Amino acid sequence: MSQAADLVIDARGVATVTLNRPEVHNAFDDLLIAHLIDLIAQARNNQQVKVLVLASTGKSFSAGADLGWMRRMADASREDNIKDAHQLSALMESLNNFPCPTVAKIQGTVMGGGVGLVACCDIAVASDNAFFALSEVKLGLAPAVISPYVIAKIGVSQARRYFVSAERFSAIRAAAIDLVHEVVLVTELDAKTEQIVATLLANGPQAMRRAKELAQVENPLPCTPALRDYTTGVIADLRASEEGKEGLRAFLEKTQPGWIAKH
Repeated sequence: MSQAADLVIDARGVATVTLNRPEVHNAFDDLLIAHLIDLIAQARNNQQVKVLVLASTGKSFSAGADLGWMRRMADASREDNIKDAHQLSALMESLNNFPCPTVAKIQGTVMGGGVGLVACCDIAVASDNAFFALSEVKLGLAPAVISPYVIAKIGVSQARRYFVSAERFSAIRAAAIDLVHEVVLVTELDAKTEQIVATLLANGPQAMRRAKELAQVENPLPCTPALRDYTTGVIADLRASEEGKEGLRAFLEKTQPGWIAKH
């Protein structure tokens, strides 16, 4: 049985963390989140690592939350939902604060929490077939835990639009709002990612770490413990709400949720 995610560290010091659930478009659940936290920690603790690449197998980068996981959490207690959401917050924080340069290699679908992973990386390169959505409100939820990281990347103005609209946008649009840095043909994604990695490897490893620190110190992410408690509380409340349960039910049954007016 294959792992839901893998870590490979090559002789150059390039650590590649690969999401490996292509059958569910690399959607993540509590087990995958815990596994990713462990793999990122392994890479962080390896003194040979100079660059981290976040990639995925199959047609999609990540479709966000796994539906089975969402169904379980809708029936869980608020305490369990808070604990669960804190794990997702810990994943985002561990990737965002990784000491070495991080590169997201993106293809296909990028939804919800998948957008959060992209926002936590220093450099993001996407294929031209990629599309993105902060789709949570369609399910009666909100992009709560990932919000500090996404807002830091795309800015308040764009977040105010895409958080509430849940509309899909292209890789070209993602580049225009600074979510990604490069857009290439899908056939060129591997080569472009390798070119970026080679560029990074030509730089001083310790200098890159300190340079990354500079960017974060000069523009600190306001993700304090109090903010993390607030965002995890928001998603815990929405998951257990009638609207959240109705949104999930409608999505699973492929019907319209009750808040859409019937004509």
